[in-house]
Amino acid sequence: MYFDTFSELLNMSGHGSYVWFSYGVSVVVLGSLIFVARRRRKQTEQHIRAIVRRKQESSSTIK
Repeated sequence: MYFDTFSELLNMSGHGSYVWFSYGVSVVVLGSLIFVARRRRKQTEQHIRAIVRRKQESSSTIK
C-alpha cells in the first residue's frame, strides 16, 4: 500500500486538501445532476400523464 497510515492518506504529502476538495466538488456536482435528472423525469412523467388524461377526457366528451 502506498500510504502507511490513515493520516498520510488524508495528507497526501501536502496535496491532500486539493485532492479531497476535488473529490468533494465532484461528488456534489454528480449528486446534483442525479437530483435534477430525477426531478425533471418526474415532472415530465406528470406532464405526459396530464396530456393523456386531457386527451382521454376530450375523446370521451366528443362521442
